[in-house]
Amino acid sequence: MSTQRYRLHCPECGAEFDAAVPQTFCAACGSPILAEYDLDLVKRTLSKEALSTRTRGLWRWQELLPVHEERFRFSLGEGGTPLLRAERIGAALGMKNLFIKDESGNATGSFKARGLAAAVAKAVELGIREFVIPTAGNAGSALAAYAARSNTTAHVYMPADTPAAIQAEVKMYGADLHLVNGLISDAAREAAAEAKAHGWFDVSTFKEPFRVEGKKTMGFELAESFGWTLPDVIVYPTGGGTGLVGMWKAFRELQALGWIGAARPRMVSVQASGCAPVVRAFSENQERTTPWQNAATIAYGLRVPNAFADRLILRALRESGGTAVSVTDEELLNSQKQLGALEGLFAAPEGAATVAAAEKLVLSGFIKPDEKVVLFNTGSGLKYVQ
Repeated sequence: MSTQRYRLHCPECGAEFDAAVPQTFCAACGSPILAEYDLDLVKRTLSKEALSTRTRGLWRWQELLPVHEERFRFSLGEGGTPLLRAERIGAALGMKNLFIKDESGNATGSFKARGLAAAVAKAVELGIREFVIPTAGNAGSALAAYAARSNTTAHVYMPADTPAAIQAEVKMYGADLHLVNGLISDAAREAAAEAKAHGWFDVSTFKEPFRVEGKKTMGFELAESFGWTLPDVIVYPTGGGTGLVGMWKAFRELQALGWIGAARPRMVSVQASGCAPVVRAFSENQERTTPWQNAATIAYGLRVPNAFADRLILRALRESGGTAVSVTDEELLNSQKQLGALEGLFAAPEGAATVAAAEKLVLSGFIKPDEKVVLFNTGSGLKYVQ
């Protein structure tokens, strides 16, 4: 193992990449690159007891994150979000052990802060000073905030119909905002062209190795919150799938450390019926997704026509015995109101979609009434108010 504490490899072809210089993805097989840590070293230097004395937040997991020097661990207080027991909405759905992992309290109001905190920090440690991102919204504001925090430059490309609050947020952080007519896939084409022309570092979903490292901390936190056990089912809204893949990776790492056993949650991917490439590929038993034509949903984070990490997402669903479910915009809006009235949460539409999905899964028998189930609310509904 190198002095980097981890190695970078392609999970598809096994190719190795130099961890001492900035990396993107495996061009040979079009796969994300993942970090693999020296977990034997971590086991010798970190214990659950020592971890419990640390301040909450993303960087308390520093031995399992890629940034070496403390001065590059830029923070806006991300991570350490609450796991809330949802008794009233659970009763309404026929579930006795329902929990909500509420990511709305993160910096910039969404779970995107976790991934961009790690990606920006590591890139800056490796000498990067100018970033570009195509985004459905929240990842753009998160990049803008961490670029400001790290005194670097961010170029953000997003659909022109992205909620006004998110556009204002990006501008407030001093980023260079470009509005694109079309979807995130159209924004990605423009961002990629400009990145190539100007030498900007692209932090698109899974186009670099470290956003997934920040997102995996959600899995660490779940395990710790449940006393180093895992729930029976995790219901997760899936656009690019970074968090789903990240948590699946986190559970492998925790088992290798001896902190959890071999039992895993059944992972559920939730998408909007107007843009459900993962649901379609899963139901058709495909290994890859195909681009969703004419994608349309009010849940902007789910309006992702094709996931770059499709193989990793589908693999996690199948290895876990999970499934993939789509919900309509009407269903998720009703669930959003239900979350507000019964639990006091103004969830993002993407988070509300998990409630609608859970209701379907209970009715189908996939979720049993006594099972411990975690829904992810990925952000604040306030950011979507027009």
